[in-house]
Amino acid sequence: MKKLFSMLLMAGWLVMTCTTVFADPPTVAAPGAVVPSVGAAPVPWSSLTPQQQRLLAPLKDKWTTLPAERQQHLQRGADHWAQMTPEQRERARQRLQHWKKMTPEEREQIRQRYQAFQKLPPAEQQRIREQFQKYQHLSPERRQELRQRWKNMTPEQRQQFREHWRAQHPPHP
Repeated sequence: MKKLFSMLLMAGWLVMTCTTVFADPPTVAAPGAVVPSVGAAPVPWSSLTPQQQRLLAPLKDKWTTLPAERQQHLQRGADHWAQMTPEQRERARQRLQHWKKMTPEEREQIRQRYQAFQKLPPAEQQRIREQFQKYQHLSPERRQELRQRWKNMTPEQRQQFREHWRAQHPPHP
């Protein structure tokens, strides 16, 4: 039970630190997709599809002032949005609202933790994702209990917990 608690508490910590919506997450190109290079050409508004124009309509007036890389990122985002299910879109809306409510300091902390996660070896990232899935299957009450225990820990206790957890859960080979 103690081991399970440790795994779940760490998974909760990772949820709160590594898996939150990011205002501008990196885009992963599909195999064979063209990835814009630095100094990429601007995307003329008229070259967007009607569907892309509808989705990006709030940006029409300032479209020409956006950097080319941002235009291309938004264009890919509009394509991705069009492919999402209604449930996926609603979840994305909720995450964006949560992101908007965060302070700039909280957002920066999330970005830094996300970057640290991205630097982990793939096996370690996968292990973290698996622990997150275990955490997600807990009841809301149990997750809240684990979050509260984490909040009540001192920074020293949290560090000791991390060290103990890492020793008990080495990365997969």
